Amino acid sequence: MRAWSLVLGLTLLSGPAHAQELSPVVKYGKWVLVASSAAMNYLAIQAHNDAEDTFDELEAQCNVVHSRCAVGPDGSYLDPAIEDLYQQTLQHDQTARAWLIGGETALLGAGVLFVWELTRPKGRPDNIPFEPEVRSMRGGTGLGLRINF
Repeated sequence: MRAWSLVLGLTLLSGPAHAQELSPVVKYGKWVLVASSAAMNYLAIQAHNDAEDTFDELEAQCNVVHSRCAVGPDGSYLDPAIEDLYQQTLQHDQTARAWLIGGETALLGAGVLFVWELTRPKGRPDNIPFEPEVRSMRGGTGLGLRINF
């Protein structure tokens, strides 16, 4: 989390390299954040699937021998193997939650950078070979073409 906050902070603090251009950190950082978000959400799915598999194993063992799933007064399973499966399920769920929060944070940062880029002033590109010209004249409108060499 701290690394993403640092990247986002540096991105927002970096100014444009030239009068009309964006910083490379903003220009390319948004794509890095989008890719990171996709990767973290994929890892969240994997951790969630691991949690589901572990809990399915717990339920399968409980369905075979019901007495193994007896719960003590403190709410924990009396059978240490079943309790271990339950704790693994909780651990996988926490991992999935952390990856999901990281992925959503990265996606939010990418959105901020996209908006930042769209709101920056843009100059005219230098590589326009010709441009149409429209002028208002006394008797009508004049159309022309300007060619730069």
